[in-house]
Parts: sequence; structure tokens; C-alpha cells
Amino acid sequence: MAWQTTTRDEQMKAFGRLLDILDELRVKCPWDRKQTNESLRPNTIEETYELCDAIIRNDNAGIEKELGDVLLHVVFYAKIGEEKSAFDIASVCDALCRKLIYRHPHVFGEASADTSAKVEQSWEQLKLKEKDGNKSVLEGVPASLPSVVKAHRIQDKARNVGFDWEEREQVWDKVKEEFNELKDEVNHLDADRMEAEFGDLFFSLINAARLYKINPDNALERTNQKFIRRFNYLEEQTLKKGRPLKDMSLEEMDRIWDEAKAKGL
Repeated sequence: MAWQTTTRDEQMKAFGRLLDILDELRVKCPWDRKQTNESLRPNTIEETYELCDAIIRNDNAGIEKELGDVLLHVVFYAKIGEEKSAFDIASVCDALCRKLIYRHPHVFGEASADTSAKVEQSWEQLKLKEKDGNKSVLEGVPASLPSVVKAHRIQDKARNVGFDWEEREQVWDKVKEEFNELKDEVNHLDADRMEAEFGDLFFSLINAARLYKINPDNALERTNQKFIRRFNYLEEQTLKKGRPLKDMSLEEMDRIWDEAKAKGL
């Protein structure tokens, strides 16, 4: 059945039904009853990544499904907070509304911001002024973020307070500098220094991606998927020939790899 737009009343009714179902599960289901913040956390991480996978695939049905799974976790944590008399879903929503209104003075107040860049700069400055907000520019970057995403967020936050290249083309000199420093350490075969310089090179490349409006995590995942498609093709072709990959020469594998590229895989 084709999706149809719902009214706000229908949306509120659906959300209320979800809350009612979770209330019942929390009482009557042994598994749901025993869950804690700590036990849910690993599943929350997994569900978030599954949502990200669906987004990368541009799979609307998958996005809808995974959003439901993530939403379940949101209301589950809120239910646990209610049971602890710490907070509930209403206080979560109210706190979010207050934050959104406060951080958008150009919409709900007298401030002016006519570009997304100005909005981002204002956002970071307002976060520092908030009661119980971040005390430093980089404090809001979660320690558990994947490294590529974390590097991008660190650089983005630094940019919002003016710590950035004057011209984006300047970043390529930094990339070259870090690459040459890595080559020097590779020549010395010092494992610790090689790792450090590799990190510096990655960081500078992520900076370049940011400056050129490329999402580095998305870019790397596209390459991951491309490699998987081509390697799967290589493996399939060798199986058809009745030969395991380990028995083939690199030249033979390269030939099949080039076939995969020619097919647009």
C-alpha cells in the first residue's frame, strides 16, 4: 500500500500507541522487563549503524524500519528514566524544545542568520553560553565516536570559532607535508612514529574533505562497498573456474579485477 501523509492528530495518536505498548511490554514481557540502560546500549549502537546503512543505500523502506528501531530505544530509555523518577518522555521532549528554541534565535528571536554557516557558528557560541552546556569548544564531541567521524566533528567545531584555513586550497600543502613526514618515518621503520604520522596524514585528508564539502565517512564507505563488489566478482569468477584464489597469480586476479571495473562494479 502506498504511503499517505498523516495529520498531526494521527501522528500524536501513533506516538501515544507506541508509549502504551511499551508500558505493557515493560510489565508483561520478561525480556523487556529486565532491560536496563546498560543492557540496551550495545543494541542502540547496532540499531544506529543499521539506520546509517539504510541511509547510505537510500533505502526508504529500510530507513522507515530502522527509524522505528531507534525510536523504540529512545522511548525505552525514557521509560527507564520515568521508573527511576529521573525524567520521562515529556521532559525529554520539553528539554529538546527549549534547546531548539534557544539555539535558533534567528527563527524564534530577533537575531539574524541568512546562511547555514552563520547558523552553525551561532550554534556553537550559544552552546558555550548555556547553563550546563559545554565549557569548551570540543567538549561536545563524544569520546566514543568512530575516529573518522570524530576527526570531522573536531575540525568542524574548531572552524565555527574561526580556527580554520583562510583559503581551502592551503590544506593541500598540509597534506603533502604530512605525507612526506610519514615517508620519512617509514624509511626509519619506527612503528610508533609511523602510526603517529599516519594519523596526522589521515587527519589532514579528513580536513581536506571537510573543506571541499565531502563527508569522509560516506566517501570511505562508498569505496568499501566498491571493493566488496569487485572482490566478490573476483571470487565468483575463480569459483567458476574451479580454482581457489590462493592458487591464482596476482596477474590473473588483476585481469578479473579489471573486468569488474569494466562492468561498472
